[in-house]
Amino acid sequence: MPGMIVDKAIYADGVRTDIDGDISDAFDAARERGDCFLWIGLFEPSAEEFELVRDELRLHPLAAEDAVSAHQRPKLERYDDTLFLVLKTLAFTEATADIEVGEIMLFLGRDFAVTVRHGAGNPLRRVRERLESDREMLHHGPTAVLYAVCDEVVDRYGIVAHEVERQIIELERAVFDPHAPDVTERIYSLKREVLEFRSAEDPLVPVMEEIARGRVTECHGVREYFRDVLDHLLRVDTQVDAHNELLNSVLSAHLALLGQRQNDDMRKISAWAAIIAVPTAIAGVYGMNFDHMWELHTHYGYPIVLGVMAVICVVLFRILRRNRWL
Repeated sequence: MPGMIVDKAIYADGVRTDIDGDISDAFDAARERGDCFLWIGLFEPSAEEFELVRDELRLHPLAAEDAVSAHQRPKLERYDDTLFLVLKTLAFTEATADIEVGEIMLFLGRDFAVTVRHGAGNPLRRVRERLESDREMLHHGPTAVLYAVCDEVVDRYGIVAHEVERQIIELERAVFDPHAPDVTERIYSLKREVLEFRSAEDPLVPVMEEIARGRVTECHGVREYFRDVLDHLLRVDTQVDAHNELLNSVLSAHLALLGQRQNDDMRKISAWAAIIAVPTAIAGVYGMNFDHMWELHTHYGYPIVLGVMAVICVVLFRILRRNRWL
């Protein structure tokens, strides 16, 4: 059990109080204190490890199952007096241009907030430290935790969107560089990452809209903060759509240039084949075993034929070069 607990503390009047012992001790201390809330952070708990939290807070079995198994869509659900929110976290790996996807589940009640994190990316330590430095925000109780986590996750979306844009710019340069290696696989790989990005952020938009419009009563005191989160999320959503369209354009341009380069190669091959065909045809004619052929028995017949071959080849080369076939 201790291994899954990242942090736990009681917050009263905007001040943190650390708790010794296990989760049961934390709940007992919070109940004895009264006017406060408890924030427990968990990392990838097993079903057995999460069972104590579920029993202490009387969480709905379906929500508890989602928190343990992960792989959920972003969503907001209500189970009696508990809110259950699922967020997808994103982290960009520059070395491989991959987007790592994780999840954060939040359980919010009147006097508690439980965060369950899956995936190594986007730890919540910075969120907790930033929130603890803002006593005014902490006075809003567990909804302050909800806002701080959502704000951090959406800010990370913006960072990842910027990195994706940088990758697309590099791909554009490579596409129009004739000496660059083939980037077809990189384009498809980045497009797949952008689609994964969209599946993480797009379902979150209606969730943030629901909170920002006041449809979640627990969040009335922080609605204006969620409007700011929604504004940032909509901006990211627009960027992701633009990135997807831009990647389609980059791929189309890349395939068109590949086709053009293949056509250029074919024209060069055809041009050289035409030049080589002239001496081949003349040599084939004079290779026939006929007695009566022009210049066949003259003293200068051989050099004359070679000269004719060379002249025709040079003329053909100049014509093809002028028409950019060579």
